Amino acid sequence: MPDGIPVHGVVMFYTSSAALRAEKILRQSGLQVKLIPTPREFSSDCGVALRFEWQWEKRARSLLESARVEIADIRILE
Repeated sequence: MPDGIPVHGVVMFYTSSAALRAEKILRQSGLQVKLIPTPREFSSDCGVALRFEWQWEKRARSLLESARVEIADIRILE
């Protein structure tokens, strides 16, 4: 975290199908995202999470809400 500014965030899901759908939606919107194993420090029902650049957190959240993708949580990845 340079200068205390978060670099990456992680979106966690209840299902892997939601993670795959979210990946497609965010990529089509031009965001750089990557599917990763859910970090151990975050509890989740699904073992797959989506990493993204934290500067786009509000946009990512808005896109996923608009598409009605059910998310478990969005957190800073340190």
